[in-house]
Amino acid sequence: MDGCDELRNVELSLRIYTHAACLAHDTGPGHPERPQRLGAVVEALRDGLPDLDWHEAPRATRGQLLRVHAAALLAAVLESGADAPIPLDPDTVLSPASPEAALRAAGAGIAAVDAVMNGQAGTAFCAVRPPGHHATGGEAMGFCLFNNIAVAAAHALDRHGLARVAIADFDVHHGNGTQAIFEHEPRVMYFSSHQYPLYPGTGARQERGIGNIVNAPLPPGAGSRTFREAWRERLLPELDAFAPQLLFVSAGFDAHWRDPLAQMQLDAEDFGWLTGELHALAARHAAGRIVSMLEGGYDLQALREGSLAHVRVLIDS
Repeated sequence: MDGCDELRNVELSLRIYTHAACLAHDTGPGHPERPQRLGAVVEALRDGLPDLDWHEAPRATRGQLLRVHAAALLAAVLESGADAPIPLDPDTVLSPASPEAALRAAGAGIAAVDAVMNGQAGTAFCAVRPPGHHATGGEAMGFCLFNNIAVAAAHALDRHGLARVAIADFDVHHGNGTQAIFEHEPRVMYFSSHQYPLYPGTGARQERGIGNIVNAPLPPGAGSRTFREAWRERLLPELDAFAPQLLFVSAGFDAHWRDPLAQMQLDAEDFGWLTGELHALAARHAAGRIVSMLEGGYDLQALREGSLAHVRVLIDS
């Protein structure tokens, strides 16, 4: 193997970012967003793909978080001094270990962006929690403390000078926080399929931002055909036309038929299909660069199957 072949292999590799601190975020007994979720994902990837390149997620800095979040939210999450889990809202819990978990979850996306933009990896998957896409600029909500993917996208714009980045979100819940953060930012387009109506109640087709928001709300009970048609006919064509220089993925696996918090009827093959479509699009426009971040998914078996299908296609495409 010559030097060019070695470089090509490095550039086409996939990195996994995670951190043990993300397992320590304690949401309390019976909460669906529990540490076992991340444990199931990590176990599935380690068992199913034993040669993956694992990396420890660094902490996001205050400056990196402030690109998309208000100082008051940083204070609420990082400076609470809580000595026991406390609710920030009926769904979102802050525990003594949560600040470190939130910093590592957001930091994973930062590190992943730097790796793919600097040619150290072709793609990256961030196996972290708490999830992020419901957190707005000023509010933690929907199990989310910081908006991990928004922090990463803002870093790509500011640190790497990109003019066009896209976020594809296939979580069953609409990423209201991501949409709200970027709906007036022309360098970012946000694309989402999600069950509607469902929490958080946003994501109607007419929500377009400045023309940079594309929502495909799907009815309860929607299955593979409806999901794939939404992406093939509505979301992917507009994403392709935008020609992003870097593609982000909010990878939630709660549209799986097993999931207890929604009523869609997808399976792992659907997640794998969409990942392949996104990877092909990234190959056309972004030198194959994708940064994917774990969002929702509350059935452990569905998480295992979905994350493995997703990451396997990111490697093999």
